[in-house]
Amino acid sequence: MTQSEFNEYLKELIILDGATGSNLMAAGMPRGACTELWVLNHKAVIQKLQREYLEAGSRVLYAPTFGANRINLARHSEERRIEELNHTLAGYSREVAAAFEMTQAGVSSGKILVAGDITTTGEMLEPYGDMTEKEVLDTYKEQVRYLKEAGVDFIVAETMLDDKETLLAIQAVREAADLPVICTVTMNEQGRLFTGRDIPSACLDFEKAGACAVGLNCSNGPASLTDMIRSIRETVHVPVIAKPNAGLPEVMPTGHAVYTMTPETFAEQMKDIVRAGASIIGGCCGTTPAHIRALKEAVAGM
Repeated sequence: MTQSEFNEYLKELIILDGATGSNLMAAGMPRGACTELWVLNHKAVIQKLQREYLEAGSRVLYAPTFGANRINLARHSEERRIEELNHTLAGYSREVAAAFEMTQAGVSSGKILVAGDITTTGEMLEPYGDMTEKEVLDTYKEQVRYLKEAGVDFIVAETMLDDKETLLAIQAVREAADLPVICTVTMNEQGRLFTGRDIPSACLDFEKAGACAVGLNCSNGPASLTDMIRSIRETVHVPVIAKPNAGLPEVMPTGHAVYTMTPETFAEQMKDIVRAGASIIGGCCGTTPAHIRALKEAVAGM
């Protein structure tokens, strides 16, 4: 998809998908597993979840390639499979999107897009850590090349913690794939990036670097993000994204996180997010297809 085509697409209110990881764990993925490898071996599980998101109203699927960069995969001794994982997992999502479009021919409102999902390397840049900017840039460029080969429509850098690393991710997409790129950061309890940078000014830097849309994901429930979404909307000129969690989880004795925010409460709070200026909306940790269905119904006509 070209930049101009993507910009046209973003002129509408866009509903993204919901959580992946928390739903995979509910489906049996063990804690501590390499998510990408588990998904590779459980194609039916991820495709069922993504099909349910589309049936609920999502028009964008995030490919399950979140941690499929070389540095993250090396933590599980799976870095040698980076090409296979990005190609195959993005392919799973493209299959779901294509099949859904075929069944909805003449009924559905437009194309289903597949985003190549990337995230932080999990390592700190110098001088706070040992990673150089070149190492991080090369890491992202490798993954986005594979995602472009897999046929994704655009790249999303999500759950980012560091503005410098986010800028390197945007640069990597511009240099290695020439695809549209959007990005979302995670907010700490002080309403800043985890490196201390204020979020609206960081988002303006992301826009200047070439991001087609910017915003927040994860963090907390919708109500806690509304004011920050408004501040971002007042600062940037591109569309604003909001993909919050279903509130704060309760941690069970087993160590599993359980999210108790109902789809109805989530959807009602998301209406305030839209009023605050977000036009690309979905859910992160703890959200399910039921949350996305309620969201679609709540914002109809907004």
